Amino acid sequence: MDEGLTGLVLFTVAVAALSTALILVPGVAAAYALARWRGPGRGVVETVLALPLVLPPTAVGLVLLELLARDSVLGRLLDAVGVEVVFTPKAVVLASAVMAFPLLVRSARAGFEEVDPRLVAVARTLGDTRMRAFFRVTLPLAWRGVLTGALLAFSRALGEFGATVLVAGNIPGSTQTLSLAIFQRTQVGQDAEALKLAGVAVVLAFGAMYVTEVVTRRRGARGLA
Repeated sequence: MDEGLTGLVLFTVAVAALSTALILVPGVAAAYALARWRGPGRGVVETVLALPLVLPPTAVGLVLLELLARDSVLGRLLDAVGVEVVFTPKAVVLASAVMAFPLLVRSARAGFEEVDPRLVAVARTLGDTRMRAFFRVTLPLAWRGVLTGALLAFSRALGEFGATVLVAGNIPGSTQTLSLAIFQRTQVGQDAEALKLAGVAVVLAFGAMYVTEVVTRRRGARGLA
């Protein structure tokens, strides 16, 4: 593997890992809230959180670009503290995180919904606070769903393209990931190089999805036991 390809792979994996880490806590919190919330408005919240799954990625990227532009409210606030996001590696991580967020929430929510509320109630009667019961009872029982969601989010981030290209651009050595590099190679007629990069992307995606399938199967077998 040449130095340029190694750099692309490492950057792509790092972006996927950082974006997954970025959404892990808010994703788990949102999943737990949705699993326990039975009040009105739940369907609306679920739909809003799931929008990145069904919207064109370029539409999501355009929204992010407008929100982070220097003439926007958020853009001016970031500029005031010296933080630049658009067309930087930060934008790659952010776009990947937004696109991967719904996958984490949906899988983690399913894991939390499988936890028997009576077990949590018993922990509360034994003196645990709500937070302590969550970490001692709920999360340990739902960890496979959370892990599956994190792996799915990581897999999604590995191949993110549409949102990223709008908000981060396709800058070699700065914001270019494997998917962006494949696009750029095909645009300039370097099909053989693009196929080589596609092969590497397939290997990375296969590895991530294989681990996800292993975890999912074990979770299913545990549920049937």
